[in-house]
Amino acid sequence: MGCLHEGHRTLIQRARRLAKSKGSVIVSIFVNKIQFGPNEDFKKYPRTIKRDTALCREAGADIIFVPSDGQIYDETHSTFVVESHFTKQMEGASRPTHFRGVTTIVAKLFNLIQPNIAVFGAKDWQQTAVIRQMTTDLNFPIRIVVVPTVREKDGLAISSRNIYLSPTERQQATVLYEAIQSARMDIKNANAPIPANVLRRKLSRLVDKQHLTKIDYIEFFEPKTLKPAMLVSSGTHLALAVLFGSTRLIDNGRL
Repeated sequence: MGCLHEGHRTLIQRARRLAKSKGSVIVSIFVNKIQFGPNEDFKKYPRTIKRDTALCREAGADIIFVPSDGQIYDETHSTFVVESHFTKQMEGASRPTHFRGVTTIVAKLFNLIQPNIAVFGAKDWQQTAVIRQMTTDLNFPIRIVVVPTVREKDGLAISSRNIYLSPTERQQATVLYEAIQSARMDIKNANAPIPANVLRRKLSRLVDKQHLTKIDYIEFFEPKTLKPAMLVSSGTHLALAVLFGSTRLIDNGRL
């Protein structure tokens, strides 16, 4: 959606390697209004197209597709794409209309561009699961490639929304990665699977030590099916969403 950063650069570079010299790499930039809730940050979402264009060129993109709002959703638009299995919990529960917007825009972009391969980032783990399922269900002949999360030196996952953070909020935001690392250490040292509610309470206390935080969710699940895990062990996936002031950040990791 723009305001590109090193995470996006990594996606473009992976696409460049996959396409090789004879293929084309296309980057779409579109702030998709229908995946924002009524009280979310659509109007203030950062739009930095000049800088984004430079980053795309440096990373190896051949084409930058920047449609207008009206070109994607004209006045008569009334068709939406809905995935109904992977969208019930986590982001889907917190942001009920979010994934309908994601699947609709990705389906439209797939139809417009008709790529052989589409590259996404692992930071939005649930989103990648939703897109994989949609691609399979709707018979898009597209290979979905997921690239690992890119992090700052202190562990914070790089995100376009990080620019909203005050200096104090930015300092406290590292607790997201600290929680993932703490859970990994607990699993490594455990002699048996840990009940999810026990580990969730421990991580909640860790996050709550930062006084500017408000936890939206901390969830444990099977990474492919997103089925909630009652017992947490090696291979379980953790995802969490936390507000730092008014800025909501997400992160996830395999334990």
